[in-house]
Amino acid sequence: MPLAVNEQNYRIVITREDAGDVDDTLDRLARLISLPEGAVESAKTEMKRRPGFVPVTVAERVPWDDVAKVTVNTPALPGITAEVGLSRHYPRGSDTAHVVGYVGPVSDYDLSKMEDPDPLMQIPRFQIGKTGVEAKFEEELRGSAGTKRIEVNATGRVMRELDREEGKSGADMQLTLDSKLQSYTEARLEGESASVVVIDLETGDLRAVASAPTFDPNLFVRGISGPDWRGLNENKYRPLSAKTVQGAYPPGSTFKMVVAMAALESGLVGPEDTEYCPGFTEVGGSRFHCWKRGGHGNVNMHRSLQESCDVYYYEISQKIGIDRIAEMARRLGVGVPLDVPMSAVSEGVAPDTKWKRDRYGEAWRIGDTVNASIGQGYVLATPLQLAVMSARLATGRDVRPRLVHSIGGVVQPSGAGEPMGLNENYLRRVRAAMNDVSNAARGTGYGARIVAEGMQMAGKSGTSQVRRITADERARGVTSNADLPWERRDHALWVNFAPYENPRFAVSVVVEHGGGGSSVAAPIARDVTLQALYDGAPPLEAYPSNLRDTIAEQQKRIENHVARGMTSSDRA
Repeated sequence: MPLAVNEQNYRIVITREDAGDVDDTLDRLARLISLPEGAVESAKTEMKRRPGFVPVTVAERVPWDDVAKVTVNTPALPGITAEVGLSRHYPRGSDTAHVVGYVGPVSDYDLSKMEDPDPLMQIPRFQIGKTGVEAKFEEELRGSAGTKRIEVNATGRVMRELDREEGKSGADMQLTLDSKLQSYTEARLEGESASVVVIDLETGDLRAVASAPTFDPNLFVRGISGPDWRGLNENKYRPLSAKTVQGAYPPGSTFKMVVAMAALESGLVGPEDTEYCPGFTEVGGSRFHCWKRGGHGNVNMHRSLQESCDVYYYEISQKIGIDRIAEMARRLGVGVPLDVPMSAVSEGVAPDTKWKRDRYGEAWRIGDTVNASIGQGYVLATPLQLAVMSARLATGRDVRPRLVHSIGGVVQPSGAGEPMGLNENYLRRVRAAMNDVSNAARGTGYGARIVAEGMQMAGKSGTSQVRRITADERARGVTSNADLPWERRDHALWVNFAPYENPRFAVSVVVEHGGGGSSVAAPIARDVTLQALYDGAPPLEAYPSNLRDTIAEQQKRIENHVARGMTSSDRA
């Protein structure tokens, strides 16, 4: 099923200079056919803003019976014509709304941004791309209008055609999304404020780019109604936001692979060097706590990732400094622009000493480094950047996300990338630790593991705080996420690649205010990863035996959801 199509659209238009008494003509039209509420007044307002020779649309998507009535009564309706045009439609509805975007009527604001607008833009309700791929490739998708030059007499009657230039159709465009996986992912996120990105490691192709909640882009094509707009714009879960690229979050412990690689590459920290974790570190008179109150004891790099020890990263970050960490973050895709044709793509933040000086006019502090070492403080990453980070760790290549497969039949460059020059031995150690996060009993992601032979994923959980925990609260016991208002709960994050032995896909999941990464985000990532690996519903045997009944019910529920969504889109 295509992502966007043009549908035949019958409309009624009026040309002011041909209409004579405009009020009388429109009144007769309103008595002849049923017009949408406010259509006549809207047309009058539009005619005052446009030259008299520009046709103004009175009504769109008019039934054929009404078109016939207008045509038969043409002599009594001067300046009124029924014509057929094309209107955009999105068959997949909300599934790809944040990626494909939508078109809508040209506004005065749109015109103000154009240096030399196409004359077509002056036609009322002419549609242009507003967001997403529709906006980024507006000119390629629209093509160009044809023109003809005519000779008229003194009364304006056409005498002859002098010359004609045919228009050019817009280009067909193919995206890299796997429609089946995209639909599944959107359905799997139902009820969450969350996002998922899936990258094909061989090509860099984006196979799923899902944000929830989502919206129906068809609402915008003819101009969204006030109630519909308010319902979307005032929703605290931000359905209009493409969270995969616009949401910038503290990456939490998913950032620890960046710090580990920076430390190993610096030569100042060895993979078997240990740090002692008593449950906290004292830095500059402040106490920085590990998530495990009693501490982890002596830990090396592998165990620090497997069990997500915070103190290990507090200590090694002070040895290597923030500038090395920031440099590695950017090499792995965090804090840098990623070239994807979506709207308002965030660069995230990989802070260093210069960044803070430029941004705040302040010196970098050691406490800033300690916070950054566990993906807190100034560090921000988008879900897309986290997926790219996972892809680069899995392959050792600078994998680049590719969303557009071809334009006009011309295949776009692959995003497979080139070797980054990172030490392969260090990469193998980080991957092995990520494998144990998911597949070793003491790993933080063990509960969301894949048990199918040859399909296991290697991952890392993350939980990022959005509130400050005071010393008093810590002394009496930290309030659980379940007892906090939604807006004050931690974000839940997870990144992974799979299969571990022969990686094919990288995945990132962010659940806004979802709580724990391993308990909330990891199961979503596991389910999406299995759908990608099996190109559809995986066998229940891919899951631990104690989860299979629950997963069977979930799969049935999601299949029904997808089927209902497809039927609804077909009717739209």
